[in-house]
Amino acid sequence: MESGGMDVEITLRADGRQHRIAVDPRTTLLDALRERLGIYGPKKGCDHGQCGACTILLDGRRAISCLALAVAHDGAEIITAEGLAAGGALHPMQRSFIEHDAFQCGYCTPGQIVSAVGMLEEAKAGWPSHVTRDVSAGEMPLTDEEIRERMSGNLCRCGAYANIVPAIREAAEAGRPR
Repeated sequence: MESGGMDVEITLRADGRQHRIAVDPRTTLLDALRERLGIYGPKKGCDHGQCGACTILLDGRRAISCLALAVAHDGAEIITAEGLAAGGALHPMQRSFIEHDAFQCGYCTPGQIVSAVGMLEEAKAGWPSHVTRDVSAGEMPLTDEEIRERMSGNLCRCGAYANIVPAIREAAEAGRPR
């Protein structure tokens, strides 16, 4: 994209590292991550915010990075699938996806995993979904129906849903205090 010299300097904190970059004001967060920072987990699936392949955590909340302008998130904390692993150890959600074979081609997997991590935090905080039966329950119980509804913005063209839902449920149950 030709900017005509109108680039804007921004700082993105992605996966624990701070990056100072100059971007055209029309650059999406997805393109900044992939093309400027070399972070390839978020994928360009539909480029219209409909598939969820580009899902990231933006200041702790799920976000569709193909619809977000990079300049609007100067200084934001960004976590991608690459940033979920800590000290060389996979995140529990990443391990659960592997154990349940919750992917086929793998294209949507980074977005699915990041979305699942964000979704668990939303449920823990008591945020209801469209299928929540008791909106005053505090932490939301994660039934298969809840998981499917909360993950409905992340599409898998291969149809690995039969393994994705149990992977998320197992990771959620493993993270609950006993």
